[in-house]
Amino acid sequence: MTQHSAYDAVVVGSGPNGLAAAITLAQAGRSVLILEGKETIGGGARTAELTLPGYLHDICAAIHPLGAASPFFHSLPLAQHGLEWIHPDAPVAHPLDGGCAAMLERSLEATGETLGVDAESYRRLMAPFVENWQAIIQDFLGPLPIPPKHPWIDLQFSLKALQPARWLAERHFQGQEARALFAGMAGHSILPLEQVITASYGLVTAMLGHAVGWPMARGGSQRIVDALAAHLRSLGGQIETNCMVRSLDELPPARIVMLDITPRQFVQIAGERLPGRYRRQLERYRYGPGVFKIDYALQGPIPWAAPACSRAGTVHVGGTLAEIAAEEAAVWRGEHPDQPYVLVAQQSPFDPSRAPQGRHTAWAYCHVPHNSTIDMTSRIEAQIERFAPGFRDLILARHTRNTQELEAYNPNYVGGDIIGGVVDLWQLFTRPVARWVPYSTPLKGVYLCSSSTPPGGGVHGMCGYHAATAALRAEK
Repeated sequence: MTQHSAYDAVVVGSGPNGLAAAITLAQAGRSVLILEGKETIGGGARTAELTLPGYLHDICAAIHPLGAASPFFHSLPLAQHGLEWIHPDAPVAHPLDGGCAAMLERSLEATGETLGVDAESYRRLMAPFVENWQAIIQDFLGPLPIPPKHPWIDLQFSLKALQPARWLAERHFQGQEARALFAGMAGHSILPLEQVITASYGLVTAMLGHAVGWPMARGGSQRIVDALAAHLRSLGGQIETNCMVRSLDELPPARIVMLDITPRQFVQIAGERLPGRYRRQLERYRYGPGVFKIDYALQGPIPWAAPACSRAGTVHVGGTLAEIAAEEAAVWRGEHPDQPYVLVAQQSPFDPSRAPQGRHTAWAYCHVPHNSTIDMTSRIEAQIERFAPGFRDLILARHTRNTQELEAYNPNYVGGDIIGGVVDLWQLFTRPVARWVPYSTPLKGVYLCSSSTPPGGGVHGMCGYHAATAALRAEK
């Protein structure tokens, strides 16, 4: 490792949260150095030519409703540093057998037109949350506010959000379209849909679709972190790549150390410095199921049987509520579903820079058991083919990663877990351990700022922002 002078703050990891922490500290006048173990910055927001020359693929995160809603991102001049959001015609599509699809449109009314008998039920459920989305997201994208900043709105939201997604969908909706649409949204929780709080994922993701959309970054998710890095450098911050930190002893002197890593890596690099009780708490931190990821180079756009699906940047492929619930429950039992719930992003129809003229890309993954090495390629492609006959005929090349390959690429993806640990009712409020300031550690000046801290996974930078704010507050 290169010899460094002393800095006010050192940040380990250059994902969106590490960059957000560094920017927050630099804005406060601190000298900041980021150390990144890989050749390029980005963490879960990198883009690369994974299949064929000229085809740009988002390696992990691809679609960014939380990025569009992030108060921290909104506070920065990221557009001046090259970040441009592209909004597909529709945020999300959910195809069903028979060539029809439920569509999450920007407007509640247009969404309802695809939900049959449940148009009014959907509007009644979502309208109060869409109207108050900024208050809800302000509380959602941070540590639990005590006392609540918006108690009445928070109470209304919590009464719905704490429910199991399957129970809420079956109680509120009669038709398969609305139930399936909500199941696809709630499936982002990577939890069985019978578990409490899974409804929160369906509500928040749908709410953001209506309020801010589900955009992608022109040129790839890499542009998000590139813009963050450019802004950091404009504030005097420095970034060094190819600098894997294996021990806290390797770090240059600094009053503040921010770690964009998960509890497992923290235990590894902190060694005997950690008090025994705190170390045992970190060792009990639970990681969840992983993902099997495929990137495609295609001859043409995905030929959805329901033409409306071509208008959406994201397509949830899994069938009915009952099917998705069964698929996600199977994963938690350690099984590999024959018909998995597949998340598909199709960026090139809306961002031509992703592929050569006339050609296309696709991004897809399904949930699998933790640390799985099973190749899910044929099952994913059969599921897409079910709703897009002729899909396989368009494949020019594919690039796959199982859970272990994902972890080797990004150590924060422990066992293929892309959201930094289970986000169930218990671990939602004890992320990574039960502490009044969840970002702090028993080591003076050392803070965690990864997705294993509140508010959790997603490209929004709020974990880093809150961690750095906590560190600055502790200095006073």
